[in-house]
Amino acid sequence: MPVISNLEQFKHTIRNPVLTIGNFDGVHKGHLSLFHLTKSRAAAINGQSVVITFDPHPIKVMKPGNGPSLITLTQQKLELIEYAGMDVIFCLPFTREFASISARSFVQDILVNKIGIREIVVGYDYTFGAGREGGIELLESMGRALDFKVHVVPPVYVENILVSSTSIRSLVREGRLHEAKRLLGRDYQVGGTVIKGENRGARLLGFPTANLELIDELVPKRGVYVVRVLVADRKYDGVTNIGYNPTFGDAGLSVETHILDFQEDLLGKQIRIKFIERLRDEKTFESIEDLVAQIKRDITRATDILNP
Repeated sequence: MPVISNLEQFKHTIRNPVLTIGNFDGVHKGHLSLFHLTKSRAAAINGQSVVITFDPHPIKVMKPGNGPSLITLTQQKLELIEYAGMDVIFCLPFTREFASISARSFVQDILVNKIGIREIVVGYDYTFGAGREGGIELLESMGRALDFKVHVVPPVYVENILVSSTSIRSLVREGRLHEAKRLLGRDYQVGGTVIKGENRGARLLGFPTANLELIDELVPKRGVYVVRVLVADRKYDGVTNIGYNPTFGDAGLSVETHILDFQEDLLGKQIRIKFIERLRDEKTFESIEDLVAQIKRDITRATDILNP
């Protein structure tokens, strides 16, 4: 079943729906625990597992300009939810009109009357409805009245760190990619279109780079990283520099990746970069020769890390 974005046009019947709901930014281990229980409960009652998520992130609508940098944009989020094995995905447009729906109306009109939920799985801190007036207590009360079960998933911790989108954003911004991976369950990645750069990589330094025009919002801390680069369905080793190229006095932030043993022209193509390990801070070099020598050392270290 394709992703459903319009409740009014939704005419299908979902078999014994067990539903979970949230923004699911990052689709991290905490979210995966919700999906796991949802699938388990659906299997127990010969039902289908259902997800409701939103686009854009509600904070971006309710507090424009103050929304968080997203860990996963909508398309990647939906891909990860599908990969997690959920049967039906609703990605509903989040508008101020939608935000004005009362908690009781949301449960009665949408979850029960429209989707027909048999059970619902939510996180321990779940709130919903206009002004976030609804919580688990209201959900359980309405479940008793409307004949659906409510399951509450407790917080998930990894090595005493609470798994949350907020925690992951902080770790990524600090360049602590190993720790972010433990909470995400996968390497953090960014993607975008390869654009024309300053043409210094190949011409001046001898190391051609793919310069990325980012579509993702959350960028790791400035520095040099060991990465894997996804080009279509192929994977390559690489080294990425995030920063301002202080040796050359550049003003704008750039994300430049040297792909090892790669000769193709990627200009205008979409690629994704998976961050494996942080090598060092960005720094200013006294000469081009010093910079080239450091790049060679970075490549050697990256090769050792990626091919132990």
